[in-house]
Amino acid sequence: MNEILCKQLALDYCCSVSDILDDDNHFNIHKPLEGRRRFREPRECFLKIAVVNGKILFTGEKAIIDWCRDEFWDTGGAWFFDAATLSKLNDKIHESGHSMKQVHPFFISETKSLKKADGCDIRWYERDDIEVFRGDKRFPEALSFCDSAPDVIAVSASEGGRIIGMAGASADSDTMWQIGINVEPGARRRGLATVLVSLLKDEILDRGILPYYGTAMSHIGSLRVAVGSGFIPAWAELETK
Repeated sequence: MNEILCKQLALDYCCSVSDILDDDNHFNIHKPLEGRRRFREPRECFLKIAVVNGKILFTGEKAIIDWCRDEFWDTGGAWFFDAATLSKLNDKIHESGHSMKQVHPFFISETKSLKKADGCDIRWYERDDIEVFRGDKRFPEALSFCDSAPDVIAVSASEGGRIIGMAGASADSDTMWQIGINVEPGARRRGLATVLVSLLKDEILDRGILPYYGTAMSHIGSLRVAVGSGFIPAWAELETK
């Protein structure tokens, strides 16, 4: 397993690296540890769950963690996020006035793709350059303008002087940057998303940072972009609100 990812998940889930690598489920009271991922971080962590390395990590408030331990101490990770378990979880967290926020698969990449953008003008943007796009509604996935996880680098593709695609990365932690992508409707199905994500991923790797990519389980197009850009499935995550 990737060393950077192991250390990051240990910080995010209030456990040790050895907990990530063993075969047991782990149940920990949440503490906001320095170095955790901070993308759109809620004011409180009632419950979040990660399935990684074939098992499950739980962190959150004591009462719900105690319940999860009783219910899932010997449950395997492979089918944990199926509909029946999600329904059971949602019923329980509703009792405390919470609900599920999202369930996402996440991907990482450790190797470069070396793809080229043919027929488009490519432009790079560093952190200070990105501010010009604040309020631009065309790129909500590429540029998040999240104060706790700032946008740090982006790359665009243009035709005829008009931007038709943008990939951006947010510094969710010091060691892992998350990539998002938007392509204008008229420019889709040309492989442009895969090219832009690949270019950005390669640049992030050159900077010594681990790039990662999250999407919805039903977003087949986005899943195809992840695979086509050289990402591999690494973990799945549930968050509550």
